[in-house]
Amino acid sequence: MRIILDTDPGIDDSLAILYLAAQPEMEIVAVGSVHGNVPAPTAADNALRVLELAGLDNVPVAVGAHRPLAQELRTTEFVHGDDGLGGQAGRSPQRRPVDGSAAEQIVRLARSNPSELSILALGPLTNIALAVLLEPELPRLLKSIMVLGGALGVPGNVTTHAEANMWHDPEAADLVFDAGFENLTLVSLDVTETARADEAWMGALAEIGSPRAQFASALLKHYSDFYSRMFGFRTCTIHDPLAAALLHDPSLGRYKDVVVTLELRGTHTRGQLISDWRPIVDDSHIESQAGHGRCPVKATVSVDTETFLSRLFEALK
Repeated sequence: MRIILDTDPGIDDSLAILYLAAQPEMEIVAVGSVHGNVPAPTAADNALRVLELAGLDNVPVAVGAHRPLAQELRTTEFVHGDDGLGGQAGRSPQRRPVDGSAAEQIVRLARSNPSELSILALGPLTNIALAVLLEPELPRLLKSIMVLGGALGVPGNVTTHAEANMWHDPEAADLVFDAGFENLTLVSLDVTETARADEAWMGALAEIGSPRAQFASALLKHYSDFYSRMFGFRTCTIHDPLAAALLHDPSLGRYKDVVVTLELRGTHTRGQLISDWRPIVDDSHIESQAGHGRCPVKATVSVDTETFLSRLFEALK
């Protein structure tokens, strides 16, 4: 599988890169940074740092959208640290980002490799939306797209209703879900909130002396400090690597086809992912118009978290 990775590293984004790098049958063709956990230029530098650690020095990294389509820039260093890597960024990366934007990179690669490339989108969907605007045929040019984001049947993690990647740029997300992607998989909080590493898992990783494991362990120390303040015990939710693992092996999850749209105007619900899951019993059912006429997405409804955590552990070793 050949992947364009769109990401905002970020601690769990960095772990996702390390997971992908450990899979010999998966190739990261290119990386695009996006605003989200940190500003887009910082995210690009962090991606270069992690790729360097993983031995992927030939993967081009393009800086992507610096801000959302229709709202002010908001980033979440309070979760990921001022450098986005929990204080572990260290020296500047040896390489620099390539010329051109992340959206232009997506379009160029998709046009030159029709039906061969998959996108793994781990951040706000601004770059993907801009690529669709540049190339309306993008849904037909890509093999597939996997989107990390949204909350279908659980509360949000930024507001009561909105998940972070949707909340950072609702207009971009809605544009992507309306673009006509026929092979789009959604990995939402409904499943990522079940993918939590406990103290024993993190402790076992900390005992491994390899550079990759020690870097990951240092990231998770900062990350788990944040989650421990939230939950009252040592844990952390590993969102992004779960999406990478599901792209690598879809059999880890179960799925349901649903049509989705974004709430763009609600005072308290802006950024909420909307889908009508009510059963149609008879003709008296009032069908929702939310997302009417759109291609359904394949929403992940459950995952084998034990197997996922085991595979992530092996990858980080």
